Amino acid sequence: MNFVTTIPAFVRIFIVFAVILVSIHRKLSLGHCFSLGAFVLGVLFGMTPWDILRSSAIALSHPKTLSLAAVVSLILVLSHSLEAAGQMQRLLDRFQGLIHIQAISIIVFPALIGLLPMPGGAIFSAPMVKNLGDHEQLSAADLSYVNYWFRHIWEYWWPLYPGILLIAAISGFNLWSLVLKSFPMTIVAVIVGYWPLRGKLSFSNQKSWNDKSTVNRSPWPFFVELTPVWMVIGLGFAIGYGLSRLNLFSDIAKEAGLIIALVLAILLVWYTNGVSATIRRKILVNRKLGSLFYMVASILIFKGILEDSQAVVAVSNDLLRWGIPLVIVAVALPMLVGLVSGITIAFVGTTFPILISLIQASSANTAVLPYLILGLVCGFVGVLFSPLHVCLLLSNEYFDTSLDQAYHRLIVPCLVMVIAALIYFRILG
Repeated sequence: MNFVTTIPAFVRIFIVFAVILVSIHRKLSLGHCFSLGAFVLGVLFGMTPWDILRSSAIALSHPKTLSLAAVVSLILVLSHSLEAAGQMQRLLDRFQGLIHIQAISIIVFPALIGLLPMPGGAIFSAPMVKNLGDHEQLSAADLSYVNYWFRHIWEYWWPLYPGILLIAAISGFNLWSLVLKSFPMTIVAVIVGYWPLRGKLSFSNQKSWNDKSTVNRSPWPFFVELTPVWMVIGLGFAIGYGLSRLNLFSDIAKEAGLIIALVLAILLVWYTNGVSATIRRKILVNRKLGSLFYMVASILIFKGILEDSQAVVAVSNDLLRWGIPLVIVAVALPMLVGLVSGITIAFVGTTFPILISLIQASSANTAVLPYLILGLVCGFVGVLFSPLHVCLLLSNEYFDTSLDQAYHRLIVPCLVMVIAALIYFRILG
């Protein structure tokens, strides 16, 4: 043990990352990956088995762990409920005919699906994208890119995504402030997303591309179908704000607001769509719910052991002693883990505790938020480029296109996202 603790802290944390990433590559569940990583982390940083067990128990019993796991699980229940009730399909049907500008309508379908973090959601929007793309000068690779890129434009700020929730939980930063400050990156993603499609899409008002679009439709039915989503965001914010003002559930006020709003939204979907008891039971006993709860718990156990083992302090001291600029750490570390894992919560859960510790150790006047947003964008760029990203694989498979064709279209938008994040970092700083 003495020999192990003489190894530089950065090398030891790299070994932990390697264990987690190899486990992900071998298709272990994320819960198993982070649990194994947490144990290896504790051992490498001198914790006894009893210390590891005690730290894990404290993390598991923390209200943040339970509330965050509940939020993520309820989001999945809502997503599955909308799909099972046919409301997601109706949402897309109601949209047809509202926008006659082809270049806008073709990106809205994957973007709408992206509002809810549905596992394999890229394959759900692919048929709609293909239908619209048949009327454009778009290749199969272009359609795959449209389906993939515009589905993920929300991940930089949308509060229903676990990555955003996890950043708020790890950093202690106000969720809604994080959401508002991160929002501009989605605008950049939409604009730069058109670059590979330049000259191939029409921005003119054309009604002939789809017979359904010639019908004059009211936007009201479309917004009605979106009610569960608006309810979660609006009520979630309002209830969370109210609870915090009343000093109720002070540690988890924003999570409690989201939990209440999500439960109400789910009940609304079930009631208005007449979802049967059999389907409700099937949604609630879905094995993925247990896996999600376990995954969130294991990530927060990992975070707890990072702190209790003094690993973050040791790594921070190493990086500060070596003089590595914080901005490089914020760009490179999340991007590397995102690229290798293909999962947002993987780079958030492993690298953000270290990044936050480095920020706090560097200077009392260093603002945390700019680094969080920079790390989020760069980490997600790594996820977008990852060959393990399920949405990329599903989209390419549906449109029968290759990985190299997808990468060819992703290079410029991803590079611009990193540059924009660095510029925005300077503006916020």
